[in-house]
This record gives sequence, structure tokens and C-alpha cells, in this order.
Amino acid sequence: MVGRRPLGRQFGWLWAAYAVSAYGSGLGFGALPLIAVLVLHAGPAEVSALSAVGPAVGALIAVPLAPWVEFRRKRPIMITMDLARFAAMATIPVAYAFGRLGFVQLLVISAVVAAAKIAFNAASGAYLKALVRPDDLLVANARFESTNWSSIAVGPPLGGAAIGLFGPVITVVADALSYLLSALGITAIRGHEEAPRTTDRSPVRAGALLDGWRHIMGAPGLRALYLNNMLVSGLIMATEPLLAVLLLRQLGFPPWQYAFAFAAPCLGGLIGSRLAHRVVARYGRHRVFRTVGTLRAIWLIGLAFVRPGVVGLVTVMAVELAIIINMSLYTPVLATYRLEHTPQHLVARTLSAWSIGQQASIAVLTALGGLLADVTSPRTALTVAGLLILTTPLLLPRRDQTSQHEPELARSHS
Repeated sequence: MVGRRPLGRQFGWLWAAYAVSAYGSGLGFGALPLIAVLVLHAGPAEVSALSAVGPAVGALIAVPLAPWVEFRRKRPIMITMDLARFAAMATIPVAYAFGRLGFVQLLVISAVVAAAKIAFNAASGAYLKALVRPDDLLVANARFESTNWSSIAVGPPLGGAAIGLFGPVITVVADALSYLLSALGITAIRGHEEAPRTTDRSPVRAGALLDGWRHIMGAPGLRALYLNNMLVSGLIMATEPLLAVLLLRQLGFPPWQYAFAFAAPCLGGLIGSRLAHRVVARYGRHRVFRTVGTLRAIWLIGLAFVRPGVVGLVTVMAVELAIIINMSLYTPVLATYRLEHTPQHLVARTLSAWSIGQQASIAVLTALGGLLADVTSPRTALTVAGLLILTTPLLLPRRDQTSQHEPELARSHS
């Protein structure tokens, strides 16, 4: 069984730290847009800007961080990024308590958290590749994916209930504390970590900032997956603020129903992530990329048909369930392929480049979606996103682009 395969105590601590952080983020799912709508009375454009401008600025900050992460020990970096996110999120309840919470503060916090997340993920990906055997990468990534979706399934309903009982910023407190606990968990990982070696006197040179993108664009399989992933992620995430305005303001859903509509379908993430190893073993990685990569893109259009009441709630849940099952199967396969096809000395920069591109795409498409919703309506913007995502399977890689020989080529670059 994939779930019972031992990966060692060090991986166990890393997984536990990830779980604590994921469940805290699950409790705070959509917290910033929710606070913007309920506390600051923000409109569609402002909510979309919060979901777009912050991550975009965070992505820019993360660009010079990538080589800095690459050439340093990864555990201290992960701890530092967790502490940075804790400090940023902790300012929200303090400002709220003193009546000083503002929209600009939410934008700054969103940028800091986005940049820290990119740096953390880059460091943790490089650390994971050095921590587990190559044959165990898919198992490890599937466990992270399973934990991620289970945290979203459990967290938002509890967060919605907590908001109803204690106010709109209570989930932010839980999210902030989860980063602090994650840092403590990573600190508990024992064993000496070798410092990355480089013969370059100035590893953080101008060219090093682009090395991750050079590697991605130079590998046909990675390039196709990267472009596809940017559009799919951007279009799916662009619907989040649009749905927040549509469901909470225009259709009158209470916050707990809004949270439940996104939480319950996340149980499908347990199904997809658990099946990833078996499906790849039976059908092959390329078929997963082509078939599952297509299936995750065809459901989004259903959000354009959401109506008030139980029918609307069921519609959102059905669409989200279909998307999540396919995404949770696809994502660990993609993450494993990306690590296998990247030499060790480029992992952090490649993962940073990947995250920065994804964040930039989310930011641009979310901003455009917010502007379109302001000019027309949130429902029209959801329809456009649902139609555009139907074109993304055209970017999926061909069989020759995901050749099994590419790991050897990637290693030869080192």
C-alpha cells in the first residue's frame, strides 16, 4: 500500500510540519478576500486586486530569492520563511483589534506571504529530493497532496463556524500559529545538512536569476507542462474572488455555506492522490498527463450556472469535486516528473521559476477577471474563464516530449 510505505523519520517530521501548516491554511482558506468583503466592504475589483496584486508583487520579490535559496542550506530557509509568514499574518488580528485594519495592509501581507511561500516551496522541494530515494518521490508527493486536500476539506467548515462565533479574523490567528508550529517541526528534523557547493564567486549573479526558466524552457516536456499549468492554475484561481462576490453578496450565501461548498469536494483530493501511484504504474505517466490533464479543465464552465439555494450549492460542489479529483491525481505526478527532470543544483531555481510563473499568471488572470466582472458581471467573467480553460489541453506535452530518457539528459547538464 502506498499509504504505508516507510519513508523514514526525517521525512515524517517534514510531513508533519507540512500538515500543521496546511491545516492552519485550511482554517484560513479565503480569509483575506473574506475579510475584504465582510469587514472592509470591498467590491469585485478590490477583491480581485487583493488576489492578484499581492501574489504578483510576491512573485517579483521571489525572483532574487531563488539563487539565494539554491546556494544555502534548505532547512534554515524553510524555518525563516515560516517565521516571516507568521509575523505577517499576526499583524491582521492586532490591527483589527485596534480598528486600524486597512486594504493596503492586506495587500502587503498577501505579497509577503506569497514571496515566502515560493521560497519555502523551492527549499522544501530541493530538500525532499535529497531526503528520499528517487523511487519514493511519487509516494512522498502523493502524501503531501493528500494532506493538502484533507486540510481544505476539514479546515474551511471549521473556519466558517469559528468566524460565525468569534469574528472574521479568528482563522487568521490559527493560520499564523500554524506557520510557527511548522517552523518548530522543521527544527526537530535531525541530521547534518551539507551546504551546497559552488565554484562561482558570486552565485547570486544576474544570470542565476534566469537559470530556472532556462532549464524549463530548454526541456520540451517541462516547457509544455509549465505553460499548461500556468494557464490552468491562473484560470481556476481567477474564479475564487469572483465566486466570493457572486455567492456571498449577490446570491446571499452565508459564510459557512460558502466555506462548505469548497471544503466538502476536497475529500475527492484524497481519492486522486491515493490513486496517483497505481494509475501511473498501470497506464504510464504520459497518459496521466494527457487524459487527466484534459479532464481537470472541462468542468470549470459549470460555475457559470450557479443559482441561489440548494441547487446552487450542489452545483458548486459537483464542479469542485470533479476538478479536485483530477487535479489531486495530476499534481503529484507533475511534481515528481519535475524533480526527476531537474539536476540537483538547479532544483530551487527551477521550482522558484515555476512558482513565480504560476503566481504571475494567477495575478494577471485574476486582475483581468475582476475588471471584466466590474464591467459586466461576476457570472460573465466565470463564463469566459470556463471557456478559455477548454483550450488548455492543446498545450499538454506529446509522448516524445515526456520521454523516459529526459532524466539522463537532465543529469548530464550537471
